[in-house]
Amino acid sequence: MAPPRRKAAGPEDFPWWLMAFGLLCLALAAIIAFNDLYAQVFRIVVKGIGITIGVTLAAFALATALGLAIALAGLSGNVVLRQIARFYVELIRGIPILVLLFYIAFVGAPGFVALYNWALAPLIARGWAEALLVRDVSLLWRAVIALTIGYAAFIAEIFRAGFQSVNEGQIEAAKALGLTRFQRFRLIVFPQAMRVIFPPLSNDFVSMVKDSSLVSVLGVADITQMAKVYAAGSFRFFETYSIVTYIYLILTIGLSLALRGLEGRMRRRAER
Repeated sequence: MAPPRRKAAGPEDFPWWLMAFGLLCLALAAIIAFNDLYAQVFRIVVKGIGITIGVTLAAFALATALGLAIALAGLSGNVVLRQIARFYVELIRGIPILVLLFYIAFVGAPGFVALYNWALAPLIARGWAEALLVRDVSLLWRAVIALTIGYAAFIAEIFRAGFQSVNEGQIEAAKALGLTRFQRFRLIVFPQAMRVIFPPLSNDFVSMVKDSSLVSVLGVADITQMAKVYAAGSFRFFETYSIVTYIYLILTIGLSLALRGLEGRMRRRAER
């Protein structure tokens, strides 16, 4: 049975919301260009955009790699690996990202430093290695690690669902052809699963851009932290947080549109 054809887009499907958003962005850009106060706020707040993007990219790359490893462990034939993977996913998904951020920053980092110094105590005593201090572990990397650990649990479930969506008959056919487990995964499972995995994975990427603002609670100089410092000193809360909202909307909606376009291209390529 042939799959139903997608309904052709009509006038009612025109993205009026996007036009309205574009007009709003143009209006705010004009205000920033011609209003000295808004221009000053924008110049200060935008200094944190590099940290925001860097934290997001680093944490998402690490979380994707860790999530893939956890998903593969959860689907392995080893019952111990499956139970460890399930324990990790259920445990981490039950902790709010903000609480996890505080825990990693103020409990996990000192614990790691204590363990490091204990493990290398003989070398440190002989002067062959230096003792590690808590302040040596930067707050930026504590934030990246916390986001990595938190998002890896959700990404692992995305990968698991994608891998399990592949028709079992195709895997059995690949076995009959003599393909190894790795070849079956690389040639059969992964390419097909990506069509299922990509949309929720891209949504998680956009969500991480927003959740990266939580690193400001550690004093990391991202967009939100720069805004907090400026607003606290100038009491210009309306202007400051209007600019912050504007920047985050540009980042998230721009990313959503780009990823949606990439998703459509993948779908059209698969339909050929």
